Amino acid sequence: MQILVVNPNTTASMTDTIAAAARGVAGALTEVIAVTSSMGPASIEGYYDEALAVPGLLMEIAAGERAGAQAAIIACFDDTGLDAARAMASIPVIGICEAALSVASYIAQRFTVVTTTERSRVPVEGLVQRYGMAGRARVRAADIAVLALEDPASGAVEKLRGEIARAIEEDRAEAIVLGCAGMADLAHQLQEEFDLPVIDGVGAAVKQAEALIALGLSTSKRGAYASPLAKSYRGVLKSFSPGTIAAE
Repeated sequence: MQILVVNPNTTASMTDTIAAAARGVAGALTEVIAVTSSMGPASIEGYYDEALAVPGLLMEIAAGERAGAQAAIIACFDDTGLDAARAMASIPVIGICEAALSVASYIAQRFTVVTTTERSRVPVEGLVQRYGMAGRARVRAADIAVLALEDPASGAVEKLRGEIARAIEEDRAEAIVLGCAGMADLAHQLQEEFDLPVIDGVGAAVKQAEALIALGLSTSKRGAYASPLAKSYRGVLKSFSPGTIAAE
């Protein structure tokens, strides 16, 4: 089976981290195709970045589906563009936040999501509520810029460790969810260090994508995720007209 993993920001080195995490858990018969968005912000931190990352994300998912991908993963913890992608694509599309929260709910009664900055914490709290986990999950921000995760001298990992320690002590967290795709390579190390489950959404999404493919399931096209109605789009979004983006 072939799974497309899209980094919806434009930082290719972060895609490498995401790809390694995805391939590390993928089954022997699973091919992971990891791509970087060709347009949009270098990192997604807040609502503005998220909105402007969506067009590039949709382009990559449409291209991946045409090339034969059987499922797509959006590798941003904001689940950037998830609803739009599900409406556009005929293959299942998984967001790493929803995937990670689902996995956490299987193995812990209460858990804490540790994300990057305060402006990212608020959207993630909204997702926690949307996915029905508000009674079980807290969200914390470790005051880390996303791209600082790639700089060993930034102190980002130490900040992350400190916030995890506070979550265990103050929230009585039974598991930790890493609230950024750029943290994907840290999950195993932190799990051993803190002696509790640490969930990376990229890995969680890969295993859920494999399950959906094996079960022959895809997104319902009745109601909310019905294919977009045919109509013209103007200006720079002309190429995103329904039917056009999928055919390019």
